[in-house]
Amino acid sequence: MIWGGLPGLGEALEAKLKIMARWLSFLILAGGMAMAQSDKQEIRFPNAAELHKLAARFAPAPLRVETAHLSAGDRKALARLIEAGRILDEIFLEQYWSGNQALRRKLQADRTPLGQARMRYFWINKSPWGALDDFRAFLPGVPPRKLEGANFYPEDMTKEEFEAWVKILPPAEQEQANGFFTVIQRGPDRKLRAVPYSEVYKQPLTRAAKLLREAAALTGNASLRKFLSSRADALLSNDYYESDLAWMDLDAPLDITFGPYETYNDDVLGYKAAFEAYIGVRDERESAKLAALTAHLQEVEDHLPIDPKYRTPKLGAAAPIRVLDQVLASGDGAHGVTTAAYNLPNDDRVVQQKGSKRVMLKNVQEAKFHSVLIPISGRMLAKKAVADVKFEPFFTHILAHELMHGLGPHQIRVQGRDTSPREEIKELYGAIEEAKADVTGLFALQYLMDHAGKLGLEKLLPSGAAAERQLYTTYLASSFRSLRFGLNDAHGKGMAVQFNTLVDKGGFVAQPDGTYSVNYARIKMAVEELDHDLLTIEAEGDYARAKKLLEGMGVMRPEVQKALDRLEGIPTDIDPIFVTAEELAPSSAGTAKKAGRQGKKS
Repeated sequence: MIWGGLPGLGEALEAKLKIMARWLSFLILAGGMAMAQSDKQEIRFPNAAELHKLAARFAPAPLRVETAHLSAGDRKALARLIEAGRILDEIFLEQYWSGNQALRRKLQADRTPLGQARMRYFWINKSPWGALDDFRAFLPGVPPRKLEGANFYPEDMTKEEFEAWVKILPPAEQEQANGFFTVIQRGPDRKLRAVPYSEVYKQPLTRAAKLLREAAALTGNASLRKFLSSRADALLSNDYYESDLAWMDLDAPLDITFGPYETYNDDVLGYKAAFEAYIGVRDERESAKLAALTAHLQEVEDHLPIDPKYRTPKLGAAAPIRVLDQVLASGDGAHGVTTAAYNLPNDDRVVQQKGSKRVMLKNVQEAKFHSVLIPISGRMLAKKAVADVKFEPFFTHILAHELMHGLGPHQIRVQGRDTSPREEIKELYGAIEEAKADVTGLFALQYLMDHAGKLGLEKLLPSGAAAERQLYTTYLASSFRSLRFGLNDAHGKGMAVQFNTLVDKGGFVAQPDGTYSVNYARIKMAVEELDHDLLTIEAEGDYARAKKLLEGMGVMRPEVQKALDRLEGIPTDIDPIFVTAEELAPSSAGTAKKAGRQGKKS
């Protein structure tokens, strides 16, 4: 599961779910884009100026990563990995749409201002469809919207045809047809067939595997060498199981995610995985902070604001979390809204054996913070509060949010039955759980700040009045960034519950000029009361209470919507520029320009 950086993190799914948000503002911006020009309903596509406005929603963000501390071997390995990562862009373009490569060549050859503007926006989206624009076409001569099956299935195939075909296949062939790593094609007889990725993309995968093996030979880290070698084998064998196990065991200064993972682009069946790469350097300081916070999770659990009988006396092992600075993202990891965190693998066999791993991209979060959250703060917060919006508490709360998914009720009893909050709260669980993780994260940080001296956290977790102001003010600013994307997913609805409840409880206060501020006399108690309610709903599996809370508080109140309307013109997300990747493994200036960066290399 991939996240684009919603504050709190569940942060999560922003990368793929934001596409449903705030169409009205888009239509105002690009009004003529789909305007009927005659009785024939001709479509007018955006001109260069309009394309620049659309692209301006993605603020250019240079990503620089310190690599001086890496060994000489790891630095050389990193250069090979960057080269391999760029190959996945080629494969992803083909996976996303069969016409992408030809369209890219056509746009690269057009050196007019309009052609360059089209190429830039094409490269941001890796397609002719805008990820923030409901996947509408912004170029002529292409399907009006992204194809539901991308290029994983024949364009003329229906879901019913696929299911009827699979039903008559032998079990082994059914597994291949339904699997993550095959493309469904038509044979000469027009019948469907499943073709392995290793065959469909053989040429680029062979080049990528060679580079992974070269990187494996250069690094001195055994776990990285094992993963890269096994993943190189997997690219050519189409069997990713062993290399996924090796990825879960990866413990190295370089942290690499490389291969076919997420299935978001398959809107027909949700089966087929897209290739992506995230190449990063481990952030040792944040990793140390994370380890310190993790060490005190049982103490936080033991003091949660909930009836003691609902607390977990002994927590299980926490899912591993890695904090990285991203050097390069490519393929499915580098189009539309920029991924800021992800949770993999998706293979249930691996999850059952090893669990899953959350990866947090700190420098991506920081770029979003400065490019988006700081401008939002300037318009939404009382003037004197803006100075208290800081990245450190922003990111620390994201870490806490992720850890808090492991705290609170998980195995419960309802009317004598052993069950779980997810089973009892059903479709409402996502929004309740995301709100719980956010609010419990605030509670946990406050508790740890209050006891920093006793717990030995003084150096890693600042405490005192200034630190508290920064934590709650940054959280307030982050709320607006989440609310800006609407209520179409669990994270947005969960944030609406938090915001509205904390306003009603006096923790957040609306000013006469439409801005908001934190009431420090009320915010701690308001957070604790809301956390109690959310934790109790989960502990009791109370569907009716969850429904009442979401219906009453998971809404966009008119005064909040009016305030959010003032954010027009502030970027929605970032457009990463991989500066360090270019320094370590230069691409030609011509390639960079063709990518639509006008000299800014990706």
